[in-house]
Amino acid sequence: MTYIATFYSHFAAIRYKKLCEAAGRKARLMPVPRDLSSSCGTCVRYEGEEFLKVESEGELESLVKVLEKGYEVVYRA
Repeated sequence: MTYIATFYSHFAAIRYKKLCEAAGRKARLMPVPRDLSSSCGTCVRYEGEEFLKVESEGELESLVKVLEKGYEVVYRA
């Protein structure tokens, strides 16, 4: 499953990418897709069977599951 996490700050996105990698998940920073909005414009796209929880939930703006045709919102602040 592929997920995209958006954040309120670029720093939070970088921290989340490191969290994904520490959990053994392939992750990358990228610009937020047009269909999604984000405060900082940077998101983390990662692969995994379930979404990763964030220690400080105030940093996470939204989390979506990437579907064949669009997105499914998993979490929105």
